[in-house]
Amino acid sequence: MPDAPARAAVDGPPHTQAELVMAWGRGWAVSRDTPTPVAVPGGFRIDVGRPGHRVRHVLHTYDADSLGRLGRELTEPGTWIKVSGDRAGLRAALPDAWTLDIAGHLMSAPLTPGAAEPPAPYATRVVAEGGVVVATVLDAYGHRAAIGRLAAAGEFGIVDQVETEPAHRRRGLGSVVMRALCDHAARLGMRTGILVATDEGRALYRALGWTARSDLSGAYLSEDPGPA
Repeated sequence: MPDAPARAAVDGPPHTQAELVMAWGRGWAVSRDTPTPVAVPGGFRIDVGRPGHRVRHVLHTYDADSLGRLGRELTEPGTWIKVSGDRAGLRAALPDAWTLDIAGHLMSAPLTPGAAEPPAPYATRVVAEGGVVVATVLDAYGHRAAIGRLAAAGEFGIVDQVETEPAHRRRGLGSVVMRALCDHAARLGMRTGILVATDEGRALYRALGWTARSDLSGAYLSEDPGPA
């Protein structure tokens, strides 16, 4: 497990892993309309305040002892911990009450202008909604086929919630959304993009020039929603 904010050992901007994680947290909070992250030792906390996701702690710098201690101290259902590290280490450090989330991968890329046209009959729409830029690919009937969000955190552009509807997959629409967001970010002066990808999404982003910086592993204390 990491015990210092070592610089990423990959090509790309000379940002530390800690800088990338903290910027991602600020942008995530804007994208998800949550309170601003609060700095804690080794990372940040966000009081999300939603069913099943009451609060999240995200750590870029920690060791097994401090992580295990945090896992024992946090007991409220709906609490999440995410760490810049592998899932096996997270699982080993936390008490059994914690459930592992799916794998995540922190990725970054230089932001450059240049959008991509979708194949016919699709069209792209980019709009600003408060502090968030939303790129949507629409089908011939004006229905959403793919979507993604962008939020600024200083020089960083945080890409979030990129999704393609099942009926429209394997047509390159996710790439169109990504290019639209990156183009808009670059024109607004953002220099470095950050996102967290699933195993499936990582291949798409790599093909678009994004580089994996670290695993971002998560675990949570399940919250029983009660009777329907």
